[in-house]
Amino acid sequence: MTVRCWRIFWVAVLVMAGLASAPALAQNVSQAQNTGPSEASIASSLPHNGDPTGLRKWLEQRGATFNVIYTNDVLSNLSGGIKRGTLDQGMVELRVTTDLEQAAGFKDLTLYWNAFQIHNTGYIRRDYAGGTNTIAAIEANATTRLSELWLEKKFLDGRASVRIGQIATDSEFFYSDLSTMFLQSDYPTISAFNQPGGGPAYPLSTPGARLRFDLGKDKGTTLLFAVFNGDPAGRCPGDPDTCNRYGLNFRVRDPALLYGEAQFRSNQGKDDTGLAQSLKIGGWSHLGQFNDQRYDYNGVPLASPASNGVPAKHRGDLGIYGIVDQQLYRPKGGDAASGISVYTRVSLSPSDRNLVDAYIDGGIVFNGLVPKRPDDKFGAAFIYARFSDSVRGFDQDRVNFGTLATPPRDYEANFEFTYVAQVVPGWIIQPVFTYIMHPSGLGIRYPDAKVAGVRSIWKY
Repeated sequence: MTVRCWRIFWVAVLVMAGLASAPALAQNVSQAQNTGPSEASIASSLPHNGDPTGLRKWLEQRGATFNVIYTNDVLSNLSGGIKRGTLDQGMVELRVTTDLEQAAGFKDLTLYWNAFQIHNTGYIRRDYAGGTNTIAAIEANATTRLSELWLEKKFLDGRASVRIGQIATDSEFFYSDLSTMFLQSDYPTISAFNQPGGGPAYPLSTPGARLRFDLGKDKGTTLLFAVFNGDPAGRCPGDPDTCNRYGLNFRVRDPALLYGEAQFRSNQGKDDTGLAQSLKIGGWSHLGQFNDQRYDYNGVPLASPASNGVPAKHRGDLGIYGIVDQQLYRPKGGDAASGISVYTRVSLSPSDRNLVDAYIDGGIVFNGLVPKRPDDKFGAAFIYARFSDSVRGFDQDRVNFGTLATPPRDYEANFEFTYVAQVVPGWIIQPVFTYIMHPSGLGIRYPDAKVAGVRSIWKY
């Protein structure tokens, strides 16, 4: 396609973006922290800064910026789990942000969308390790799918915003900034397994609205509130991301999922010298109905031959959580992510209606401490997910009634060790080793699994 044709195409995109925003002018919408050009781009190492035709510069001058990010994992299950073997999985992500004030004159309005192309030769968690916790977060069914598509309007001099459209929860809620270097960094197990369809998190998203307020002189306090359609996939057999294979279901009639989170940050600026800290406290509530994990609606154990097999119903579900990111050592002149830092996420949910009722993860990150390798970092992380008392009770009932020969499920724990090496800005190589204890909680007695491999990420 010629440069002229490309420019005509992108003009059309900008025009459509402007038309799409027209009904939203009465709304008020803040640019997400995870959008816009990557600070480190492989383009800086390419001829003409990776823009030989001038297309990228031309688009930026008209308000449109884009990133292309390719993540590839080669992983082997060395022992334990279901079976040994090696797989390859990859994801190409396109992110496009349009400043509609610059592109079409609509003040403080932003349009954002992103899409994935996912490919793989297997599933390390499901097919090899047989576990519950995430091992490599890009694992998903092979497809091309739309992820997020939203409009955002700023107001109150940029200290508040509202976002409306198809949204992923984990882009702003229930995540630690420090955890993102680890392969197993993902939407927490306690939410992914307790919320219908795995929740509106990678690889799925769902229609919703989010309100954000940044408070304080340095915007050190943030309040987030959101309402989502409560099931991104709908009831259907198989994996949720198969039920919503292309991200185009746009479901709006399921019971709602509500989120709220308060964030408190300090010493985050480049000129700050104190230790950086971030504290997040939040919770979610789902307004649908949920099956009891142990008893039928007559109060008889579901494992009993006398049970009618119809679980008791509970109105609604919920979870509460807390997140701490704490810098322990800040080198002279270092930013909030430099030096040595630790993080943790803790969450609880009711036992009677959920697979997992307690969850904790955390880790330690060493950033910029390798001599002559200032952009490298390394660390260790863990995940612990506890199967609920009701699930344990159900398994014990099956043992008592002679239908289960293995011990009740108890917990699953992951331990990841990784090193992130920058080849050039925008390209990293990341060897990893993960040890998985009690895959699937020992309910089907898989041996502890050991997974090793390497991740590569290219950002343009």
